[in-house]
Formats: sequence, C-alpha cells, structure tokens
Amino acid sequence: MLTADLAMSWQRGSRTGPRLIDTRDPRRGQVAADLIEIVRRHCGRRRAELDAALEEYVGTGTDYRILRGLIKLLLDRCAFETPAVIDPAEIRRVLFLTARQQHPVIPGTGARAEVIARAADELNCRPEDVIAGVYADLTENQKLASIEELTAEELLHRYNLAQAQALLYRCVSLRLWVEPQDPAGYRQLFEAIKAYRLIHTIEGDAAAGYKVRLDGPVSMFHRTQKYGIQMAAFLPALLACRAWRMRAEIAQKTGGNLYYELDSGQDKLRSYYAGEVSFESEGLERFAAAWTRDPGAWTLHESREVIDLGHSAFIPDFVLRREDGEDVYLEVLGFWTPRYVRDRLAEFARAGFKRFLLAASDELRASREAAPDLGQHVIVFKTALDPERVRERLEALSGDSQQV
Repeated sequence: MLTADLAMSWQRGSRTGPRLIDTRDPRRGQVAADLIEIVRRHCGRRRAELDAALEEYVGTGTDYRILRGLIKLLLDRCAFETPAVIDPAEIRRVLFLTARQQHPVIPGTGARAEVIARAADELNCRPEDVIAGVYADLTENQKLASIEELTAEELLHRYNLAQAQALLYRCVSLRLWVEPQDPAGYRQLFEAIKAYRLIHTIEGDAAAGYKVRLDGPVSMFHRTQKYGIQMAAFLPALLACRAWRMRAEIAQKTGGNLYYELDSGQDKLRSYYAGEVSFESEGLERFAAAWTRDPGAWTLHESREVIDLGHSAFIPDFVLRREDGEDVYLEVLGFWTPRYVRDRLAEFARAGFKRFLLAASDELRASREAAPDLGQHVIVFKTALDPERVRERLEALSGDSQQV
C-alpha cells in the first residue's frame, strides 16, 4: 500500500475519490515496464544499487509522486536478505570487544588486520567474512533475493487500487448496502469483514438485503494505525464481492468530512483476488486444531450460517455440538470495544437468541477503556483462545436450561 505522502485524491463539493491514472495509456505502461525491468536486473545485488538505479530513472520529472508510488508498490513485492555467513550483530560484538583489547588501533600499523584475524578465529570464519558481514544487515547492504512477478498492466491497476485504499486511512465510517443474493454471496462478504477484523454492525435480513456499518480508524481511540491498515486491506476483498454499494465518510486534515462512494458495478478499480475468495485465520485454525485433540462432550464444526436475528444478523465462526444435539454458536471477534460488545449483546437479547458465545482478544481491544465483565456469553482472552475456557463456559450455559 502507499504511504500518506504518496496518496492523491480529488474533491468536488462534499465528494472525494482517488486520483487514478489511465491504465491503458501506452506511456504509463512503458514506465511500469521500465521499473519492473530495473528491479529484475538487480536481483542478487545490493539494495543501494537498486535504489540508485530507481533514483536515476525518476530524475526530476513532473510525475515524481506517481513514479514514487509505483516504486513503493514494486518494492513491497521484493524480498531482501542479509548476505552474511554469521549474524552481523554477533560479528560487531566480537569485533568491537577484540578491538577494545587492542586499543588503540592505529591505522597503518597492521593492528586492524590483526583485530579482524582474531575476531575471525573466535567466530570460526574467514577474515573476509568478518569484513563483508560487519554491516551486512544495514538496509543499503541487503541484497534483493526475489520479486513477486507482475505485468506492467497489473502494476498500474495496483497503483489505482492503492490510491483508493489510502483514502480509507482517514475513514470515519463506511456504510455498505448489500442487495439480496444467494447465501454464498452474503457469506463471502461477511467473511471478508471478519477476516480483516473490522468492527461492524449489520441490519436487515437475507430476503431484503443488509445494511452494514464499519467503524473507521478515525473513530478508534486505540490501535488506530493498525486498524486503518486493516480497513484499507479490506477494499480488494470487497471489490471481489457482488451486489453492493459503499459510502465512506472521510475526515479531511483541515477539518470536516467528505464522502467517497463506490459500487460493485464500477470498472476503474480491479481487485487482485481472482474468483471467489476464501479467507483463513491462523488463530481460528490453531483453536480448531487444539479442540480436535481433546473434543470432550462437544464437537467443533466450522459454521457456514448467517443467522437471522430479526433486525440484524449473526455470523458465527463455529458451531459446537453436544452428543444430545444441542448447538451453541461461537464467534471470535476482531477489533472490538466494550461498547460494541454490549450493543451486540443487546441485539441477541432483543432476538431472544441465547445459544451463543463471543470470544474477544484483549490485543484487539480498540479502546483504552478497561474490559469489564460482559457476562457469561463473552470470553475475553489475552493472546490465544483456550479451549478449556470455552468448555467451561459451554457447561455453564448448558447447565441453565433457560439460557440455552
């Protein structure tokens, strides 16, 4: 994604949008191809050499910010490595301790070579490895190991998408209107929202469609930058979904808000997701694996349901099923605030739905407000959700027939 200094947008009245480039312009295509070729030619060479070649290409042209943006997106796809036989930090530690014992190390006396030789002996390597590795971990000395391949056209489309994503760094809230569609379409959209851990409220039903409100990073009191990156990263996933309309409220640096509107019928922005998107969560996978090792009386199943709560919807991650057929649904929340969880609990109460558990990570709490006791339907955990805590809560809920 682009940094804020490379982001460009337009404003007309209360509306705003990203400043896009023409991806069909042959001149733009040639520039993108040139930049890709420069990066390819520098595979295996030092980062300083690559930076110098890119700097020479940029020169002092009028498209400075566009070129810098394209370069930023290209470098994000590069993998750099430290070309050292031994950890450079360890080389420096041994080398400096050895030099201190030889102090003063006077140039031209052979003392420098002696210090390097003694350090090499201690590190069990060659003297030239000491010289080559002492500052190999500096950015300019790292070597370009590989680049994720893409075409010039793909790079230009990535640039336009990144400009739109940059607008969402300053998003106050984002509203989605989702048209009626098949359950798979709803599930893909809701899974995208959950995959990027966005705070959301959902109104409506499957027959009439849904209205979704996503809190933006500007509305956060804690972990704002991390949340803003997640919201920007959500946009490509949204573009891969069907039948929606979006209106994002964007805060201006000078005060006041503007609105960025988009819908699924647009053809200016291209998602890099191909076809139907499947979202996976490492945390959920670890929890499922831990549960499977010792399932006890409850078996764990991935949930594919969108549960109608009357005026809202519930999208659980798992359904926990006891041998007698009793089901309890579990959702592992993304970013959250105590107020958000209380509002969710009120939705369940209005719908009379009691067969659920919400699990919330304290690491993703987006408010400085301390997490209060939110009742027996909510589990707040530190880093990893403990299956034993879930089992205990399941038994507590199951023991009260009126709760379940």
